Amino acid sequence: MAVAYDKHYRTENLFGEPYPELINFFSNHPTRGKLLDLGCGQGRDTIPLAKLGYEVTGIDNSAVGIQQMEQTAKSEGLDLTGLVDDIYEFQDFGDFDFILLDSMFHFRKSELIQESKLVERIISESKEGSLIVFCIQNAGSKINTFNTIVANLKFTERMTELDFKYVYEDKESDHVSTTKYKMIVIRK
Repeated sequence: MAVAYDKHYRTENLFGEPYPELINFFSNHPTRGKLLDLGCGQGRDTIPLAKLGYEVTGIDNSAVGIQQMEQTAKSEGLDLTGLVDDIYEFQDFGDFDFILLDSMFHFRKSELIQESKLVERIISESKEGSLIVFCIQNAGSKINTFNTIVANLKFTERMTELDFKYVYEDKESDHVSTTKYKMIVIRK
């Protein structure tokens, strides 16, 4: 079954490079382990994290994105797993030391309930000591919505809250855009 991003992923490396702040966080983390990248797309984060020594599983509903990620991983000799699946149906959060959700949440009215339930499930079902990393556009009320969702959930600490800007450049069209983001890291 084709999904919307199958069409978009005809453009290789559609979203460009990973956020330097995200890679710095994982580069400087003192331990490695099993990392789950939900909504990994073409592997923008998955591939560099595997290069850092994390045992990465990427899940996306785009078979095209997963195939591209796996081809890159194979050509670079990286050990990572790609799964074509619906992230909202995934159940095994407790198997991972790190869970990454990069640009997964929009908190639009039509998606709010589904996205809220996913955040709640991830935090409640992840294992004790795991780190859950959220990268969310810092626009409109998205951060306030996220804060409301996690306000009454049980976790050990909110470790990191980092503001950064992501600059996207499309060299073919000369389009450049800058988007504010916030990276929030929760320790279960």
